[in-house]
Amino acid sequence: MKQKVCFMLAALLLLALIAVATRQFVVTDASKEASTLNSEVTTSPSETIPVTAPSVTHPSAPLPTVPSILPPTVLPTIPSSVPPTVPPTEPWENVRMVTHDPQRILEQTYTGLPGLPCIPYYVTDPDNLRNLKTQRVNFSFGVASNGRPNQITVNNQAYFDRLGFDTLTWDNRTQGKVLYLTFDCGYEYKNLAAEILDTLDEKNVSAAFFCTLHYLHSSTKNVTRMILDGHIVGNHSATHPSDPSALSRETLAWEALGVHNYLRANYGYESRYFRFPAGVYSENALELISSVGYRSVFWSIAYADWDPANQPDKNVALDTLKSRLHPGAVILLHATSPVNAEILGEFIDYCRSEGYEFNSLDAYPNW
Repeated sequence: MKQKVCFMLAALLLLALIAVATRQFVVTDASKEASTLNSEVTTSPSETIPVTAPSVTHPSAPLPTVPSILPPTVLPTIPSSVPPTVPPTEPWENVRMVTHDPQRILEQTYTGLPGLPCIPYYVTDPDNLRNLKTQRVNFSFGVASNGRPNQITVNNQAYFDRLGFDTLTWDNRTQGKVLYLTFDCGYEYKNLAAEILDTLDEKNVSAAFFCTLHYLHSSTKNVTRMILDGHIVGNHSATHPSDPSALSRETLAWEALGVHNYLRANYGYESRYFRFPAGVYSENALELISSVGYRSVFWSIAYADWDPANQPDKNVALDTLKSRLHPGAVILLHATSPVNAEILGEFIDYCRSEGYEFNSLDAYPNW
């Protein structure tokens, strides 16, 4: 009997020991699992994924390196148009990068202002899959009279406003008799731009000068003075193409970017106004220029002044401009005209005597 009791006690003791050992194993294993769930499992030298919330990350493609004339600590200005952060949902949302490095980069800019780094443009819908109109339009403004813009000008501004592009031909928003004085500068002729700048300084008038890449490169003294005197330097394209409407979206972006980056790198200046060469455009071209951050500026008053070898009589030119004045007018003159340089002061005085004031393009309220 004693033997049977002892055997039973031994068996119970053995079962108890097995249970304790099993419990210890389960607790230890559970602790290890809990510890693992609160840690990170390394899947590669550069990526760690939490075990409790595995996920896949799709980082955006890195931006292309932007050349800079400044120390690395200086951040570049964000481009006017930037690459998409999500894949396109429509074919036309495809984006291509356009670059145009300046011909010359200085350690010190012509103006003495800090140089700005070159930027790329990101052209949306480079193949025009939206079928924006590419038909050539030769800008026409009609002849203003009796203090009113021609109906062609009125219709032009209504059309531009309806399209929703930042485009000005006539200020129909500002109350009062305001004028915008602008000059086209394709090349220098007898340093007339300096005479024009002298007159503007004397009369305290702000103007806008639309310059080609050739002009920026060859007339550095006058461009520097335009900027430092507080005038606007606009973009008149790199090569002054005869038909901008015939250019692809990428090529037209390249034309604008050539001037844009040259001004940034060599003058420390950011341009935001564009004038189509010869006033030739299309709906597609207008949209492209707007999409890269530019405002297009046409005109409502002009006359045949561009050929220095075929200039009108001084009095005829002055009377022509006077007769076409109207509130909100954008006046186009060419800096290659000897007559313009001669009559500018008298014309400004006449405008003011009629109650007009000269505004900067920056003041236009519908940008």
